[in-house]
Amino acid sequence: MGRWEPNARGRLEQAALDLYSERGFEQTTAAQIAERAGLTERTFFRHYADKREVLFGNAHALEEAFVETLAGTPDTAAPLDAMASTLETIAAYFLERHEFARQRQAVIMANAELRERELIKLASLSSALAATLRLRGVREPAASLTAEAGIAVFKVGFERWVGEGGERTLADFLRESVDELRAVAAGE
Repeated sequence: MGRWEPNARGRLEQAALDLYSERGFEQTTAAQIAERAGLTERTFFRHYADKREVLFGNAHALEEAFVETLAGTPDTAAPLDAMASTLETIAAYFLERHEFARQRQAVIMANAELRERELIKLASLSSALAATLRLRGVREPAASLTAEAGIAVFKVGFERWVGEGGERTLADFLRESVDELRAVAAGE
């Protein structure tokens, strides 16, 4: 494939995941990723700062989607209901991405540096959600607790989803996780 071919980011992401799965994250270079994608190393660095960012390049867009969705929930919704609605909407972002998500998660779980990076991204997302809840008039500590609970629900639901065969949607697992959280909070 020539450099002019479309979807360079997508090709780089898939090439990186394939190589990380085959060789391991540490043993894979940016040059190898670019070559596998049919691109130059220079093109790789136009899209990503380093080989870690191939796995986290969409984090900002996902955070924006979370924040915009939460901000758009009805003002009358209770904080946890607004978060549950947000999670349900965000799950659509992952439709048709089960195999990619499963492969990405396996690579991250196999590397301590990548697990740390994932936790940092989730903490940033939680902070952004808490700020959005405060803008909606939710006071502390309820805003931070709701944001952290939302991230916990997302994390648990996501891990369950990637751990199964893809027959059910992420939304199914997120709904179940929200229901479990509500049951725990109710003392059931």
